[in-house]
Order: sequence, then structure tokens, then C-alpha cells
Amino acid sequence: MAKKSTVFFCKECGYESSKWMGQCPGCRAWNSFVEEPVRVKAAGPVRDSGGLRRTSATSLKDVPAADHYRVSSGMEELDRVLGGGIVPGSLVLLGGDPGIGKSTILLQVCRYLSANGTKVLYVSGEESLQQIRLRADRMGDFKGDVRMASETSLDVIEELIAAEKPDFCVIDSIQTVFREDVSSAPGSVSQVRECTNILMQTAKQQNITIFLVGHVTKEGMVAGPRVLEHMVDTVLYFEGDRSAAYRLLRAVKNRFGATNEVGVFEMAEEGLREVPNPSDYMLSGRPLGMSGSAVTCVMEGTRPMLLEIQALVARTAFGLPRRTAVGIDYNRLNLLIAVIEKRAGISLGEYDVYVNITGGMRVTEPSIDLAVVFSVISGYYDIPVGDQDIAFGEIGLTGEIRGVSGTETRVREAVKLGYTRIILPESSALRLSKDLRQYCVPVRNIRDLSRILSKKQPG
Repeated sequence: MAKKSTVFFCKECGYESSKWMGQCPGCRAWNSFVEEPVRVKAAGPVRDSGGLRRTSATSLKDVPAADHYRVSSGMEELDRVLGGGIVPGSLVLLGGDPGIGKSTILLQVCRYLSANGTKVLYVSGEESLQQIRLRADRMGDFKGDVRMASETSLDVIEELIAAEKPDFCVIDSIQTVFREDVSSAPGSVSQVRECTNILMQTAKQQNITIFLVGHVTKEGMVAGPRVLEHMVDTVLYFEGDRSAAYRLLRAVKNRFGATNEVGVFEMAEEGLREVPNPSDYMLSGRPLGMSGSAVTCVMEGTRPMLLEIQALVARTAFGLPRRTAVGIDYNRLNLLIAVIEKRAGISLGEYDVYVNITGGMRVTEPSIDLAVVFSVISGYYDIPVGDQDIAFGEIGLTGEIRGVSGTETRVREAVKLGYTRIILPESSALRLSKDLRQYCVPVRNIRDLSRILSKKQPG
């Protein structure tokens, strides 16, 4: 007989403890332990070594190389994020805020795969079949046969997969699936970990590609234990504001490709539409001839992307100036403002400074430092940055401008979109080819950047 007991699990990393603790010893997260019942097997005789399965080590040279062929999802942006396409037998986790488009993009993939003869199974634990049909009707005609089911029991889902024998399966979502022999609520640490482990074995043994939809917490992380992300092959996150027209799909883990690749999509009535040229899309509607606006180039995976950074410098009405950062780190903005005051001799103590990356993008890359400072100085002098100017580079505490990676890729992207003056670190400009140096304006420190605008200042 098995008896029931309770243990405490860390929601972040899955650390197990017999008692509650304020801080997890594994991941150092605070207040992350939850109590859940588990089933403990009764003590029995221990098998001797003769009953154990034996194994032996193999030389690395003797292991045959695995050639992972890929299947196109029908969306080039999604294939880019996955590393070139869908790998059969892989387990993929897709997370994102509610209503951002997780179920929509997977239903679009099912539509394309089924039209090309792939056996597709879509299992939903949150929506009825009628609700899914309404979404499918907005997308257009489904030429292939997409098998649908509304089920939350993992035991029933296993039988369904064995009966249908699909090549591609969607589980929407993993937090709604439960196993009957695990005595805890759906979405708990034990249920999510156990169900994911069984689905992973199903994907590997039967060579079925399984996509799991995951809920996210208010911090933007996938709900449940962090070990869930370690178990799957690929972790994808949908980013962006639901009120905005575009969506970003980012890969934070990929065993079959590069990480931090980004796909850009636009939400339309018929579903998610690909944006093949995100730089042009992000800069659409940019005001020309206005102060406080600067363009920069960031690297999202292997793709360069041009963004607009806006800064508003206004005299404060209170004794304490206000600093507001949207899309960049707030502490980083305070650091850059301190560098401007100390190294460029511009006093901002009586001014409010508001900095925003247009389009709802959030960037942590330090290469935007130069454009942020450029826009703040432009807003302070009220002198527009040139319409064909672009700036990127990292700024240190002494005011020096340091080089960044991918310089040639950034410069070529800027030149391709018609920018003729590229302000960049001097150390990066020296490594460029001669045909690109003609567009570059090298700068060493923040004082050089200030002089570029102060020369235009009247008087």
C-alpha cells in the first residue's frame, strides 16, 4: 500500500523539502515554497545488483552523428526562431501573456501542416471545440484535417495520442492538464512536472513534435517550477503589449538552434501576420526634424533591428526632478544622466527627463547608451538630430564610448535603410571595411557627442 504525505516544493526551481523555508537553498528565491501532497510507496525489499539493468560507456567517436531534419511551420519568422524549422520529436514550450496570440499562432501552424499532409492533433483544456472553430473561421479555410479534442486528463490524452498517431500535437495548456494518480490540483508543481515528463517521453519515443502552451506569472515567467524549462527542448516567449499591433517571439532556450532569436509578427483580423522587415516597421511614423529623437541599431539574435529612442527634457515644477524610463532599465538611465552631468558638463538637476523606446520594445543591450545620451542632449539643447543620423555604442562611467559586437552588421543594416551618417565608437570604426567607413562618424567620449549637437546651437 502507498500512503499519502506532504512535502514542500520551490515554485522556481522545484527544490524539495520536508518543511517550509523562507528562502530556497537551491535558487535563493524568497517565499517560493508551496505545500503539496505526494504519494509515497510503501517500503519493500530492495533488489540486489543482479536485478538491475546494466549499461556501459561508449566512446564519443563511436556515437553516430544525428542529422536533425526540419519541417517548415509555414511561417518564416517562426522557423527563424526555432533555428530553421520544426524538429520532429522535439518538445517545445510556448509562453506569453493572456491574449497575446499563443493559441492563434499554433492554430495557424496546424493549418499549414495539415494542408501538407501532416497528421495534426490539437488538444485544448481551456476552450471548447466551438470556440476553437470560431478562431479557425477567422483564419480562412482549413484544407487539411486537424483533429481536435477538449480534454484535461493526461491519461485520456495519452490514449488519444496512441489512437490518432499524430506527427504534430499541441497541448493548450500544460497548466490545465492533470494526472489522476497525482493527488494535487492541476497547475501545481507536482502536476506540471509529472505531466511534462510523461509528454517528453511520448515525444521522444514516438517521434512526435509536441508544443506546450504555458501560462506566465505577473513577472512574465512561465508559471510552475523552473525545472519545466530545463526539461523541454525549446522555450519560446511571446513579448509585447496586447494593445500594440506587433508581437515579438523570442527563443530563450533552443537545443537545436541559436538562442535570443526574435520573430516579429503583427496581429491582424485573420491571425498573426509576419513582419519580414522589422526595422522599417519599427520606424514607421517617426517624426522628422524634432529634437529628442535618435535612431539606434540593436542586435536581436543574429538580426539587426533599428529602433527610435525619444527623450523629453522639461524643466521640473518640483524640487526633485523626475526620471521616467520606458523600454530601458531605470537604473541605467540614472547612470547615463549622471555621466552626462559629470563628463559633458550639462546640468540636468532642474529638469525632468523622460526616455521611451517607441513601439513598446524593451532593450537591455548596452549598445543603446549612445542613442539614449544623444536624444537626451538633443532634447536639452532643443536641437534636432539629423534625419539620416544613427548612433550606437556603450558608454562607461568615465564618459568613454566603448565598442559593441556586430558592428559591421549594424552599419550595413543602417546603410541599407538609407542612413548616411553613423555615429559609433572609434574602436569599432577602425575594424570596418573601407566601403563602410565613409558613412561613419567615430567618437571617443561623450564630449565628442555633445559637440556634434552644440555646433548646431544658435549663437
